[in-house]
Amino acid sequence: MTPPMPLNYDLTGHNTLGLRASSHYARRIEDEAELPDLFADAARDGLPVRLLGGGSNVILGEQYEGITALMATRGRALSGGAGGAVLVEARAGETWHDLVGWTVAQGLWGLENLALIPGTVGAAPIQNIGAYGVELCDRFHALDAYDRTTGSVVTLGPAECRFAYRHSVFKEQPGRYVVTRVRLNLARNGKPELGYRELSGLGPVDHPATVMDAVIKLRTSKLPDWRVLGNAGSFFHNPVVSAAVGAAFMATNPAAPAYPQADGAIKLSAGWLIEQAGLKGYRAGPVGVSDRHALVLVNYGGATRTELMGLADHVVATVEERFGIRLKREPELL
Repeated sequence: MTPPMPLNYDLTGHNTLGLRASSHYARRIEDEAELPDLFADAARDGLPVRLLGGGSNVILGEQYEGITALMATRGRALSGGAGGAVLVEARAGETWHDLVGWTVAQGLWGLENLALIPGTVGAAPIQNIGAYGVELCDRFHALDAYDRTTGSVVTLGPAECRFAYRHSVFKEQPGRYVVTRVRLNLARNGKPELGYRELSGLGPVDHPATVMDAVIKLRTSKLPDWRVLGNAGSFFHNPVVSAAVGAAFMATNPAAPAYPQADGAIKLSAGWLIEQAGLKGYRAGPVGVSDRHALVLVNYGGATRTELMGLADHVVATVEERFGIRLKREPELL
């Protein structure tokens, strides 16, 4: 087993928000075969365990009195199928964007719209990541996970994962499963997904790299680089409201972006709501609302979870007072 790291391990560099954080114990996991011993040792010593990948969708507290397991498993492989179908398997510790670039370089269609999303492969199904008209569930085949309840490795398909908008079974049962490997359906003879408005003008596209490059350009033009200014990307979900609430909202806000859903509900833009509430560029000490994109909360340096959550509460309260719509946080407290 990989030996434990020093006591009070600094995790400030292990979360894209750059929050000041540490863990009493930490352990780097380089092989999923280490997981049973990790949890057995923790149970013996009466310590809680949490898993941390790229730290891109989490809000870490100042001190964790347990073991933080840093997922560092590496490996990826392809297997071909009929009609140009390709199954890609990647281990949980692989960087998501690196996986996207690797598949695109081989001319494989499927992941190009999901380029530059920070985090690891293992975290992708937990959040059901999505961008520019594609969600992970659209490409998902199956995954392997260590089930802490049964102490066994299980394989979960799309139905068992219960994917929805930024949701999965892993959020319904937090802490139960440790994702170890993810398998995705790609294609050599695919076609671009250009339904998103800002991609619709690309015209004829004969290689996924064209779409990936456009997505990277869009993301870098809109979102601050977390390596320069700490952030977790979109901090709030786009609210989905009933048809009645949506109609009432649009009657008084006709210029607001609104996206009808299949069930009649209406999805609104959280970024638009925050900006119209006058909070774009707002700052509270070491934290603030990005002046580039109102949906992004940023750490200007040295912030803690307490300070960030104070800002988040202020944003939620201000938007609700202005529009009567309550925003929900996207990153998970960990």
